Amino acid sequence: MNTPKRRHSKSRRDKRRANWRMIKTDLSICSNCGAHSLPHRVCPSCGHYAGREVVPLETE
Repeated sequence: MNTPKRRHSKSRRDKRRANWRMIKTDLSICSNCGAHSLPHRVCPSCGHYAGREVVPLETE
Protein backbone atom coordinates (compact mmCIF):
# COMPACT_ATOMS: atom_id res chain seq x y z
CA MET A 1 0.00 0.00 0.00
CA ASN A 2 1.35 3.39 -0.92
CA THR A 3 1.91 6.18 1.57
CA PRO A 4 1.34 9.89 0.95
CA LYS A 5 4.33 11.63 -0.59
CA ARG A 6 3.65 15.00 1.03
CA ARG A 7 1.77 15.83 4.21
CA HIS A 8 -1.42 17.82 4.08
CA SER A 9 -1.44 21.31 5.54
CA LYS A 10 -3.25 22.16 8.77
CA SER A 11 -5.75 24.32 6.93
CA ARG A 12 -6.62 21.47 4.57
CA ARG A 13 -7.09 19.13 7.53
CA ASP A 14 -9.25 21.68 9.35
CA LYS A 15 -11.43 22.26 6.28
CA ARG A 16 -12.25 18.56 6.26
CA ARG A 17 -13.12 18.61 9.96
CA ALA A 18 -15.18 21.81 9.79
CA ASN A 19 -18.52 20.00 9.40
CA TRP A 20 -18.14 17.71 12.43
CA ARG A 21 -20.51 19.31 14.88
CA MET A 22 -23.34 18.29 17.16
CA ILE A 23 -26.80 19.00 15.82
CA LYS A 24 -29.54 20.01 18.21
CA THR A 25 -32.40 17.51 18.11
CA ASP A 26 -35.91 18.86 17.71
CA LEU A 27 -38.31 17.99 20.49
CA SER A 28 -41.97 17.30 19.93
CA ILE A 29 -44.72 18.34 22.33
CA CYS A 30 -46.93 15.65 23.82
CA SER A 31 -50.58 16.09 22.81
CA ASN A 32 -51.77 14.69 26.16
CA CYS A 33 -49.69 16.48 28.80
CA GLY A 34 -47.71 19.09 26.82
CA ALA A 35 -44.29 17.86 27.92
CA HIS A 36 -41.33 17.85 25.55
CA SER A 37 -40.08 14.47 24.31
CA LEU A 38 -38.18 12.98 21.41
CA PRO A 39 -40.24 12.54 18.24
CA HIS A 40 -41.79 9.12 17.48
CA ARG A 41 -41.30 7.91 21.04
CA VAL A 42 -43.55 7.35 24.04
CA CYS A 43 -43.84 10.39 26.29
CA PRO A 44 -41.73 9.72 29.41
CA SER A 45 -43.97 11.80 31.69
CA CYS A 46 -47.43 10.40 30.84
CA GLY A 47 -46.81 7.23 28.76
CA HIS A 48 -48.95 8.28 25.76
CA TYR A 49 -48.10 7.96 22.07
CA ALA A 50 -50.26 8.98 19.09
CA GLY A 51 -53.18 9.89 21.33
CA ARG A 52 -53.42 6.64 23.26
CA GLU A 53 -51.84 5.25 26.43
CA VAL A 54 -49.08 2.82 25.55
CA VAL A 55 -47.21 2.45 28.82
CA PRO A 56 -49.27 2.54 32.02
CA LEU A 57 -47.44 4.58 34.65
CA GLU A 58 -47.45 3.47 38.26
CA THR A 59 -49.03 5.93 40.68
CA GLU A 60 -47.64 6.23 44.16
